[in-house]
Formats: sequence, structure tokens, C-alpha cells
Amino acid sequence: MTPRQKGPTVALSGQGRHALRHPPRQHWLLLLLILPIVAVSLLFEGWTTHEVDGARTRRACTSPIPKSADNGAPVLRVTVGGAETAQMPHRTAALTFDGGPDPEWTPRLLDLLREHHAHATFFLYGTQAARHPDLVRRIRDEGHEIGSYTYTGGDLGSASLIRSQLELSLTQTALAGAAAVNTRLLRLPHTTTADTMCGAEWSAARRASDRGYLLVAATGHSRKPPQGVVRQYSHTSLGYQEAAKLLADPEVGRFTTVTGGLGRPSLTTPASLPERVQGRALIWTQSIGHTFARSMTWALGIAGGLGVLRLVLLACLARVHVRRRHRHRSGAPWLREVTDPVTVLVPAYNEEAGIEATVRSLLASTHRDLQIIVIDDGSTDRTAEIARGIGDPRVTTVQQPNSGKPGALSTGLSYARCDIIVMIDADTVFEPDALHRLIQPLADPTIGAVSGNTKVGNRRRLLGRWQHLEYVLGFNLDRRMFEVLECMPTVPGAIGAFRRDALMAIGGISDDTLAEDTDLTMALWRVGRRVVYEETAIAWTEVPSTVRQLWRQRYRWCYGTLQSMWKHRHAVLEVGPAGRFGRRGLTYLALFQIVLPLFAPVVDVFALYGVCFGDTAQAIGVWLGFLAVQLVTAGYALRLDRERLRALWALPLQLFVYRQLLYLVVIQSVVTALLGTRLKWHRMHRSGTANQQLLKEPVPYPSSLSSK
Repeated sequence: MTPRQKGPTVALSGQGRHALRHPPRQHWLLLLLILPIVAVSLLFEGWTTHEVDGARTRRACTSPIPKSADNGAPVLRVTVGGAETAQMPHRTAALTFDGGPDPEWTPRLLDLLREHHAHATFFLYGTQAARHPDLVRRIRDEGHEIGSYTYTGGDLGSASLIRSQLELSLTQTALAGAAAVNTRLLRLPHTTTADTMCGAEWSAARRASDRGYLLVAATGHSRKPPQGVVRQYSHTSLGYQEAAKLLADPEVGRFTTVTGGLGRPSLTTPASLPERVQGRALIWTQSIGHTFARSMTWALGIAGGLGVLRLVLLACLARVHVRRRHRHRSGAPWLREVTDPVTVLVPAYNEEAGIEATVRSLLASTHRDLQIIVIDDGSTDRTAEIARGIGDPRVTTVQQPNSGKPGALSTGLSYARCDIIVMIDADTVFEPDALHRLIQPLADPTIGAVSGNTKVGNRRRLLGRWQHLEYVLGFNLDRRMFEVLECMPTVPGAIGAFRRDALMAIGGISDDTLAEDTDLTMALWRVGRRVVYEETAIAWTEVPSTVRQLWRQRYRWCYGTLQSMWKHRHAVLEVGPAGRFGRRGLTYLALFQIVLPLFAPVVDVFALYGVCFGDTAQAIGVWLGFLAVQLVTAGYALRLDRERLRALWALPLQLFVYRQLLYLVVIQSVVTALLGTRLKWHRMHRSGTANQQLLKEPVPYPSSLSSK
């Protein structure tokens, strides 16, 4: 033994499994393609509902129509100097119906016209024509004339130039797709007689005439039907009644279309093949956008409801967990004080920055009967040298070629002498009484493993604060709920205690997944061993300090969790503890950690759309309400963990940035799993800051076990 090699050292050989394939990249292109499609669909849907570039209200008239147009004639074409007008001949009535087609009233109107052997002109919305193409075809097939009432009924006088052009062109495209027709008849929305096309409406009328449209208004009611009129009705009960009344007028000799009454060729003409193809594409696009918008409304409501329900459930079950710990019951966390010797396994790969602090925190434990095994997994730095130099006979350093964390733990387990095994990460710093508190629940023989309370040591920067909140609000509050529901899915690698016989019952530590701690915990449930949470066993860990490191760590965690869930999926069909874990734990993980995050980016896009174009006050109010629930729950979680509430200031920022990052991690992990790609172990660069917060302000948990 060399002078620096004061503790036992063992060298091993062997090589573990390694991934040979890199994570997929193409799915990011797919995501970048999907999100713009979603955004465009939402914008188009918002445009059709006048939420984007809206033209809801009509501007007040600032100037009358030209005198050449103000003669009461309902049909006109705007020219440079004024307008050319036309009137229906005597005893001729042109029935016109605005809007629609309506699935209820349009068929009734068509039946009414057929009963009287009459024809009419239907000025249709492009959006409605795209939704009810069968009705548009029936209008065409029964000899009626089709005109444009613009795509959405937006006021062309107040609309932007782009919207005004789209209102007309999209209507033509929709009619081509629905009934293979084009039309050059136009009625401006929000107008009746010709003199109502004043002010900005006249400018819109002139632009439409320049595009070849014949404008159709309505005849004033002072002119009687036998004198020749154009009557304007709606697709409603009132429109039906008024049309029936006019059709019963014996003084009118002919009921016809607008162009038929004027003796002109019909302005409803067949559409070309390219126009029909474009029309079908528009109909599909509108249908998809409308369906998507409606489904996202439901999805946003369901996701928000589930999110609030989860937070409330976490808080309530955490309260149940606290109350249980303060009263004795059957199956209480422990029945006697456990003082048995403990073997601590510390797998390490290039951990020279923090290995000494980790081992010395263990040696300072109030539980003195320890065997500490540091497994140097092929480190290329001074990890093994530092571990050997600590100079305590309770510390054994084992060296082996790099084989991954599961292999290192398996090696350490083969050297363990004690019946209680504690596994920790090499960047974890224990509080003096943490080890003793951690093993106390093992007094209950039905308990196979205990999860400790992991806290973030390097939390001074914003990224560290976000992870601190996640550990307290997400991980630790979750563990309280999981213990109450008896479905704890993970004993963290940073601090966990196990019965040796339980580990042997599942065949030791498996390397089937990248989340060996989750795989191990799930396997324990399946052999009937319970897993509990010991909140007072506190260990401080170093979390990633850069976004790149965080991404790699969470990518491995999420991918490994997916592997573990798939490996133990049959637990949902089993009975006893395994079945409870499967039906509760796996269902919870699948719903809240996989399914919802997969849809979260799309839901966020929809929520952003609501803020920008929808009811902004309502959208912000809902978001603030959800934030308030999160703040209250996070405050309660911080209080349970004896943490200061001042950390809450970072929570709103976490929702905007940090949460989106984790969603993308889930997406990449799911795609990786579906493609069957094996990942390599992503090691985080350590800086030895796990005890940063511990040295600054230790958590004031009571030191006596009686408080439990």
C-alpha cells in the first residue's frame, strides 16, 4: 500500500454495455413544421371569427354615394365618374337571401322556392359554403344563382386592404371547391339599399367593381313589388316568412334571379379544375382549423383542470402524509429505532470536485457503524486518489473499467457486508443525522426501500432556483402523495436505503434502463415490497448549472423512466402491492409526465393565441388564477420542507422558460423511445457545489427522533 493509499483498494476488470446510436434529430424538424402549421391554423380560424385583423363594426359614413348611383336602383357597377345602375322590370321580383347556407333554414327556403316554381339569388358566406358544400350544390342544381357575401361577412369598408382582398378571393375559392362555380355577383355586408354604401363602403364597392363584380343592393320598401324590386332576406324564420308572403303576391308576374330579371347572362360560371382543387384544399384547411381550434379549447380546459386538480391533490395528500406521521397506526413508518450497520455505495466517475465532501459528510454521520464503498468507475481524473486519501478505515475504494452506474453499484453490492444498503450519488452531501433517519422506516419488515429528501445545493442562480422549486414542489411533494397512495415510482439515486434481501429478491441492480433507480424501485413493488419517503433524511445535491447539462440530465431521466414504465407495464394487471403501484403509479406517470407534456407546446400556442387575439382579459385571468394555485401549493410545499418562501419569486418565470424546456425533453425522449434508440449515460460536469446551501443556511429539522 502506497503512503496515500490509506484505505482498502480493489481493482476490477470488465466492460459494461454502451449505446452505439445517437439520439434522433429529424423529429425536431417535424416539431418545427407542426408548430407553424398549428399557428397558421389558429390564425386562420381567428381571422374567420374576426379576432385577427377584425372587421366587426362598420365605420360611420363621412360622405354620401355619388348622385349617379343615388337613384334607388339596387344593381350597380361603380365607374370612375360615378356608377351605372339597373332596376328590375315591372312585375318582376328578385328574391335574394344573405348569409348561409344554413343547415336548418336554407333547405326550407329551397323547398319553398321549388313549391312556387321560383328562382332566387343566394349571397353566401365563403366560410359557410366550405362547411356545407352539399347545400351549395343543391342551390346550384335547382337553378338558383349564387353570389358572394364575402368570406366571413366582414365589413369591407373598415377592413384592411389585405383582408378585403382575401374576403373576396377566398369566397371564390370556397365556392369553387363546394360547387365548382365562380360568381361575379357581390353584396356588401352591412348594407341594404344603395345609399347605405356611403363613406368607406363606397371605396370598397369601387375596389370590388375594379375586380369585375356587379354589386347588388336592395330596393327601398317605398317601391312596391309589382313595380319591380330586389328584396333582401336572411336564412332565418323571419326571412322564410317574408319570402313566403312575397311569393304569394298575385300582382308579381315573375320571381327570378338578379341577372335573370335584368335579362343578362348568369354571372355564376363554372370553375376551372385548378380552382376546384384549390377550393377543396381550402375546405379541408378550414375544417381542420375549425376542428383543431375547438379541440384545443377543450384540451386547454382539460389540461388546466387536470393541472389544478393535480396541485390540489398533491397539497391534500401531503397534508394526509403529515398527519399520519404524527400519530401511530398499523404500518407506521417504523416500529423501533434501527441501529444496524449500514453499507453505503458511492459510484463515481470523474467526481474529483465533490467526492471528498460527499465521503466526509458520511463519516460525520451520527450513525457510526458504517462501511463506505467508493466505486471508481474508470475515472480519468483524481477521484480514486482523493477517495483513498481520506484516510478512514471505514472507506473502501474499488476501481474498475468504466461500465456505467448500474455496473458500479452491482460491483459495490458484491463487497457490501451489511444487511442495509444505502446508495448515493458522488455529488451528494449528507446532513449529520440524515443517514440515521433514512434507515429508520426499515424497522417495518414490509418496507423494502426508503427515499430520502433531496435538496438543491447550488441554488443561487436562476436555473438553480428553478430546479430548487421543482425539487420541492414536484419531486418531494409528489413523494408524499406517492407514499399515501402506496405507489412510489422512484427512490432517487442521490439518497436511498434498501434491504439487502429485497435487492437480492429482484436480482440486484439491472442495467436494462438508463434510470436504474426507477427500474429498481418498480421492481421492488412487483415483488411485494413497500417503498416510503423519509422527509427528514436530508441530502444536498449539485444540480446542472447550464441549460445544456440540464437538458442532458433530464433527457436521460425521462428516457430511462419511459424504459422502466415499459419494462414493468404488466404491473397494472397484477394484484397486491404490485397491482396498486401499476394502476396508480404508472397511470399517474403516463398521464402527468408523458401525455400532458406531449400536448403542452400546442396548448401553449393556443393559450398565447387567446392572449393576443381572443379575450385577453379572460385569458390573463385564467393564467393568473392557475399561477395563484401554483403559488399557494408551492408555498405549502416550501413550508413542509422548512424552506424560505422568498424562492417563490422565481415561479412565474419558471412557467415561461423552464417548463417549456422540460416539455421539449419529454417530446425528444418519447420519439427516441419510439425509434428504439439506446442512449449512452450523459454525465454532468461537477463543480463541487452540493454543500453550497448547506454551509450557508442548514435546514432546521428537529434533531430528535421522537418528533416523528
